[in-house]
Amino acid sequence: MATEHTQPVLAISGATGAVGGRVASRLAGLGYAQRLIVRDASRAPDLPAAEVAEGSYEDPEAMRAALSGMHTFFMVSAVETSDRVQRHIAALDVAVEAGVERIVYLSFLGAAPDATFTFARHHWQTEEHVRFSGLKYTFLRDSAYLDYVPALAAGTDGIIRGPAGEGRVGAVARDDVAEVVAIAVLLGDGHDRRTYDVTGPEAITLQEAAEELSRVSGRRVTYHPETIEEAYDSRASYGVPDWEVEGWVTTYTAIAAGEMDVVSATVGELTGHPPMGLAEFLRKYPESYQHLLST
Repeated sequence: MATEHTQPVLAISGATGAVGGRVASRLAGLGYAQRLIVRDASRAPDLPAAEVAEGSYEDPEAMRAALSGMHTFFMVSAVETSDRVQRHIAALDVAVEAGVERIVYLSFLGAAPDATFTFARHHWQTEEHVRFSGLKYTFLRDSAYLDYVPALAAGTDGIIRGPAGEGRVGAVARDDVAEVVAIAVLLGDGHDRRTYDVTGPEAITLQEAAEELSRVSGRRVTYHPETIEEAYDSRASYGVPDWEVEGWVTTYTAIAAGEMDVVSATVGELTGHPPMGLAEFLRKYPESYQHLLST
């Protein structure tokens, strides 16, 4: 396909990451020029019609240069840090100064000031700053990623542990998220001031996830619904700050609270194909559960 823009107007952050990289690859495949914003240019994907600019949210001058001349900024969230919201706000302020007109922000399902999942509160604060910036915006509130589900049984005993109770989660594949971003929202019309929940085709319990992992791997995988106290105790030895442990634990308690029991039609409506469920994801990516075969 011929290049749609000889000069890029789309800035893609996180282009060396799992979602940003997928988005960039799809845009390149469709013939669109883009500017990839990465921390280290040597790690940037080699894509046709793609410029590379080094920048990070904590470096305003580099971000200002990276965003100069861009119309749309696809913004993935920063790595989890105690000052992540401040980094987001700084990057957004620079985007306004650089003349960006539109933000497409990768948020999280149930983003709210009182969300059980503490990191979802960070996404809400970021969304609020975008709203007050005056820029056009689209928020994509992803559910938990299907890609992470096999890793929940990462221990040698094949047990998924977490205080999720019998709650359900409409987990979504990162492939489907990238399709929504690249094919529909970044390139299509009618998405300004819209907020989309992006989920898989069904909401499953962690017990059902364990059963599916058992079926495909041939190894017995089980789910142990921890108490909240057990969850904190079992993660106390990881050597990470309290806020990070709280974020990990509250991913599960948000499921238990019913806040992740959401199934939307977004993927199907915006991409023209249904989202992947866990069984289909495991068929497509058998390497995702190879650790269960080797222990």
